[in-house]
Amino acid sequence: MTARTLHSYEPRKGHGLPHDPFNAIVGPRPIGWISTCNAQGALNLAPYSFFNAFNYVPPIVGFASIGAKDTLRNIEETGEFVCNLATRDLAEAMNQTCAAVAPEVNEFELAGLTPLASTQVRPPRVAESPVTLECRRTQVLQLQGADGVQVPTWLVLGEVVAVHIDTALLKDGVYDTASAGHILRAGGPADYFTVGPEQLFKMYRPR
Repeated sequence: MTARTLHSYEPRKGHGLPHDPFNAIVGPRPIGWISTCNAQGALNLAPYSFFNAFNYVPPIVGFASIGAKDTLRNIEETGEFVCNLATRDLAEAMNQTCAAVAPEVNEFELAGLTPLASTQVRPPRVAESPVTLECRRTQVLQLQGADGVQVPTWLVLGEVVAVHIDTALLKDGVYDTASAGHILRAGGPADYFTVGPEQLFKMYRPR
């Protein structure tokens, strides 16, 4: 094996690079485009790049809120949220919902998106999104470092109680990730990726 030259660092002492590589190494990551409402029904929509699935049965998804943002506060009030799939054609609208705006600002209106009533939870879905997951909160955990000191980041976990999929994305009953045009967050200041058929390869588990 060819010897590698390594850039090594301890995160607590700084990385010594123009941009923190951590987010790029753990990536690209799916985007949790989370819609919520508060107890009074005011709507919120925001993307979270620390997002993933964590269990099959029951299906559980989660995202991390760095800072106690409106999404977190709404979920703590109502116990419900919706994950909306962010796709290439919705990338600009998704990016608009990143804006740091006052709690009373409706990001659906800000990004020109249509709220669609959910079937099992109060927060609406993004009508333009081809896949949505309606969720009920199961846990909210404040994260902590190896030293036991809590950090201002909260992991929100929720059970998926309803799934809605555009039937055009079901090929012989199998969800076609490549055709959906998922977008994923990389680690650079403005880097994203898409998923397409050219990235697909198959590898079955050994028996």
